Amino acid sequence: MLPDEAELLLVQDNMLEVELTLRPLRDLDPGCRLAVARDGEEALDYLLGRGAFRHRLGAPLPRLVLLEFRLPRVDGVEVLRALRASPRASAAPVVMLLPASDAREVAQCYQVGANSCVLKPVEFARFYDTIQAVGRYWLGTNLAAGVPGGAHATGGDRRASGRGG
Repeated sequence: MLPDEAELLLVQDNMLEVELTLRPLRDLDPGCRLAVARDGEEALDYLLGRGAFRHRLGAPLPRLVLLEFRLPRVDGVEVLRALRASPRASAAPVVMLLPASDAREVAQCYQVGANSCVLKPVEFARFYDTIQAVGRYWLGTNLAAGVPGGAHATGGDRRASGRGG
């Protein structure tokens, strides 16, 4: 079961990739509350407060959603489309994780409302650095809605804001 509150929600169905993605984030901030949804449907239930997560309806959204492009049940683009259509979750920062650099897929993600698209490098050291850079920006530097200014455990400066990263 996912925790009721998380600073970061990773939506990924491959358990190996889950661990490879969470490791650099835990190294960046061991105190960061991380949650994992195994498919698009579970992610939507969690973020929209429905189904098994109905009790989360008024709970804060994660400060970042790392969303795999290809997912079972509901794919990443459909998850993003549903989030952007929801008054509750429309402002949630979403970074799409893409397995390959396909210009059409990247354009589709941005058209639907992705805040950022990140290519997942195959080499672990590059992947690790990429995920840390994403976490450092979105959890440390980016000024999240409803979060007062001040340093975060990742050492970022929250004066910067906006879409991107």
